[in-house]
Order: sequence, then C-alpha cells, then structure tokens
Amino acid sequence: MQKIKIEGGHELSGTINISGSKNSVVALIPAAILSDEEVTIDNVPDISDVAALEEMLEHLNVTTTKSSEMLKINPSNMINKEIPEGISKKLRASYYFMGALLGKYKKVEMYFPGGCSIGKRPINLHLKGFEALGAKVKEKNNKFIITADRLVGTQIYLDFASVGATINLMLAATKAEGTTIIENAAKEPHIVNVATFLNNMGAKITGAGTDQIKIVGVDKLGSCFHEVVPDYIETGTYMIIASAMGKNIKITNAIPDHVEALTLKLREMGISVKTGPDYIEISRGSNLKPVNIKTQVYPGFPTDLQQPFATLLTQCKGKSSINETIWENRFMNLSELKKMGATTTFKSSKGYITGPTKLNGTEVTATDLRAGAGLIVAGLIAEGITIISDVEHILRGYEQIIQKLTEVGAKIELIQI
Repeated sequence: MQKIKIEGGHELSGTINISGSKNSVVALIPAAILSDEEVTIDNVPDISDVAALEEMLEHLNVTTTKSSEMLKINPSNMINKEIPEGISKKLRASYYFMGALLGKYKKVEMYFPGGCSIGKRPINLHLKGFEALGAKVKEKNNKFIITADRLVGTQIYLDFASVGATINLMLAATKAEGTTIIENAAKEPHIVNVATFLNNMGAKITGAGTDQIKIVGVDKLGSCFHEVVPDYIETGTYMIIASAMGKNIKITNAIPDHVEALTLKLREMGISVKTGPDYIEISRGSNLKPVNIKTQVYPGFPTDLQQPFATLLTQCKGKSSINETIWENRFMNLSELKKMGATTTFKSSKGYITGPTKLNGTEVTATDLRAGAGLIVAGLIAEGITIISDVEHILRGYEQIIQKLTEVGAKIELIQI
C-alpha cells in the first residue's frame, strides 16, 4: 500500500511547470477512436487515468504507442465489443466511450463507469441526448446497451451545463447525419480542446466555449496532431499551495485566464498574484482575510478547486463559507481537516471554516482526488508529519506531484506500507 508522507512547515520557492489537462486528455483519448487513421496527442500527462484509458483501448484492439508525453492512437483495426465493469469502473471518464462508439458504430455496450465518490453523478443528460439523436437505451444490472439504426442531428437543450454530457454529445453528433445544436452547453477549456481535436481530424464544430455548440455531421475523420491544453485545475492547486507556503513561486505553462475566478478570490484574501502571458507568480500571504465562495460552472469558481481552497481558508482570520452547487458529497475533506486541528462545520451544500488555526500533522485519508490535493496543502502547512492514505486518488489526476513539490523545497515522499 502506498501513502504520502509530508513534513510540514517548509517554505517553498522555485518554478512549477504545469502538465497537460487531466480533464481534457481523458476525453481526447476516447475521441481519438472516431478517426479511421492514426492520431497523435502531445503533452499527455503521466497519470493513472491515462493508463486506465490505454487499457480500454487495448481491450478494443486499438494500437497505442507512447513516447515521453506523446501518445499515438491507431484505431484502424478496432473491434467494437462490450466494455466490462472491471475496466469501466476505473475512472468516471470511461463514459466518453459511449459517445465515441455510438457515433462510430451506432452501438455501444458497457457498464456504468466509476470514479471518485463525490456525488450521485447521474448520466441521464447523456442518455437523453443520445435518445434525441435517435438512439435507444437499455439498462440492466448497471450495463448499458445503446443502439441506433442511424443518428440524426437535432437540437438538444441541457437542463444543466454538464461537461460530461456536452463532450459525449459532441462525440456522438460528430458522425450523425445533419446538424446538431447543443444549447446550454458547458464552456470549460477542455471542451474547447476536445472540439479543436475533432476539428483537426475533420469534424465541423463551431461555438465550443460558448453556451451553444453547433456540430455538422461528417462521414469520415482522419489523422492529426493535437496538443493537450495545460491543466487549469493543477494550476489552481499549485496557486493555492504557493499562497499557503510559497516565496516567489513561479507557475509556468499556465493559462492565467482559465483561473481568473481563483485569482480574484486570492487577491480578495490579500495575496499578491502576478500574471504574465503563460505564467503566474505568487508568494504566501499574511493576515489573510476570510472569503466566501460559491462553486459554479466555468467560468465561475471551479468545484475541483473547492477542496484545496478549503485548506487555505483555515489560515484566514475569521469565518469563511463554501457553497457547493455542483457535487453534494464534496465536504468529506472537512472531517479530515478537523483531525489536523481545523475548525470546520458543514451541512448539506454549505461548509464553514473559522481561522486562523494551527494545523498539526497526523494520519488522514484522501477520500477523493481533490480532497487528497487539499490534504497535501494541509500537510505542507502543518507542524510535524502528515501521512495520507488512499493516495491512488491523488495519483489519478496530478502528474509527478511528489517530484514537482520536492523540487521547490517540500519534504514529501511516496512511501510503501
């Protein structure tokens, strides 16, 4: 069993380079099978979610070649067959194979995907959209069979601006007949990245990044070269770490516009944030002011940064509040922070943190990916030794996090128990 050990209280300085987006690459890899030829994806992060998707490609007889940060995917000998639960449960994003396989073969059989336990995560919007395109959906014992004689473009309104549904419907509609319009589409940077990738292969998609996306169906997609966009959640996580323990931390290969909501909140707390074309500079603040945040779809405050940000709030002077509007089960980290000395309460979708409090190292558990990132922030702040269990959640989404933090002065290591 692996755990993360952190000796807290060390000031951090230096440069942290941001990797390719986890949320983007987990959609790009399934999207690649829509091509009839080999495609190349660059800036691919070395995370366990990517390894799980490569396993799914191998199951479908898709050839992959990986070299450093470059992944070549050749689906020319692909076989469309059932994706078993043992593979699909490894990550939530396996559901993107639903849209890709439905678009390409008009049939997909797979079990409901897994991922972090942060809420109910229904896929009803995905399924409703597939049905609007002409598909029939059958579900039995957690297995979905989705078929269509033909997919026909239509107008789809999403009741919620879901990232997953927006991408999945783009994938299915890319090879549908006629024009599909997705209304109330999600606008996250990785949606733009996926749409650009599909267009590079020959798709006809416009409006990605706005609340209306138009897809004109095509018969064939071909080869292309594409680069994964920098990970704005990773960027935000290191911004929070720098705000807590940094001295002149420079975060490179970043897109400052993507983290504007976080930047504004950090400045409201009293932290100096300097930005350039592709970098962000931050030093730890003192006498931090409490703030209130409300998670929202992009470009609002990201739900994926709420848990790391909660740790930083323990160092603010006064009471801060968090209103979580995306996932109902995203306050499990507050119970772990309490073990370290934080003053926290939560009820339903609201969390409250009163500070500043001294954090003390102890044994805690990463209940999900971003909760784990929040505990790393806590361990870096805390006095003494922090041991984090269930670190596979963290390694799913942060490339070389131990190495990156070590290089800027953190006393952190992955240990075997």
